[in-house]
Amino acid sequence: MLCYSPRVTIVGAGRVGSTLAQRIAEKNLADVVLLDIIPGMPQGLALDLMEARGIETHNRKIIGTNDYADTFGSEIVVIAAGIKRKPGMSRDDLLKTNALIVVEATLSAIARSPDAIFIIITNPVEVITYLARQATSLPRDRIMGMAGVLDSARFQTFIALELGVSPVDVNAMVLGSHGDLMLPLPRYCTVNGIPITELMDAATIERLVERTRHGGAEIVELMQTGSAFFAPASATCLMVEAILRNQSRLLPIAAYLQGEYGLDNICLGVPCRLGCGGIDTVLELNLTDGEMAALHTSAESVRESIERYLG
Repeated sequence: MLCYSPRVTIVGAGRVGSTLAQRIAEKNLADVVLLDIIPGMPQGLALDLMEARGIETHNRKIIGTNDYADTFGSEIVVIAAGIKRKPGMSRDDLLKTNALIVVEATLSAIARSPDAIFIIITNPVEVITYLARQATSLPRDRIMGMAGVLDSARFQTFIALELGVSPVDVNAMVLGSHGDLMLPLPRYCTVNGIPITELMDAATIERLVERTRHGGAEIVELMQTGSAFFAPASATCLMVEAILRNQSRLLPIAAYLQGEYGLDNICLGVPCRLGCGGIDTVLELNLTDGEMAALHTSAESVRESIERYLG
């Protein structure tokens, strides 16, 4: 009797990609193919991870490669390739180089795994997810960007720290673009079911919202020579797990919109139900006029970046 093991390919073996490979293998979710253009680097990382299997008590296979042929038959392909943001650099500054890298990587991967679900991590994520979808003509259920899960996790952390409670009891929701115009929704954020609007005053909530909006930049400024990778890898792993285990998780992700929230032909962070087929449904929250206006402002910023790139 043949035993089947799912396969996840990660394109880009930098800090996010290699940490994600570790997360997936040690959670026993799938075998992992770690691909990068640098000769020897993904092979060395894969061997290092394989040598930890006995200690971490799993038997997942991790392959390091520079050849897309080794990614054949992947259920999920995560694109984590691209240059990293440096201090003072906006996400739009990354666009020209990273878009070319991601589109080429997506086309190369889909040629070997035509039925795969694609998760884009590379920034600016909404713009690049849109461009990758346009290049591949993938249906929207099979291509998405990781953004809102990370932003919500950051908001969750800041709420927990402020209130002195466990982050496990905090549920947070952040929509929009993965940047300064993201839309944290305090009235949809709770601590064990209690809205944070009943636990903190408006000024405190606004301070946490602003810190969430600049959460990535805060880490870049502190590190100076790099950007966040532990939390982005964990956020992506959550999405991978929801798909592979068909968990029907309701998560904020960058999805292609087709009229939802009055928006069309754009990728933006919205709550989606995620299962074995990818995006099962896009949930339309009942937003206030102010929240809807803020979401459309975020969308317009993404659209302007797309138009600048295509123009």
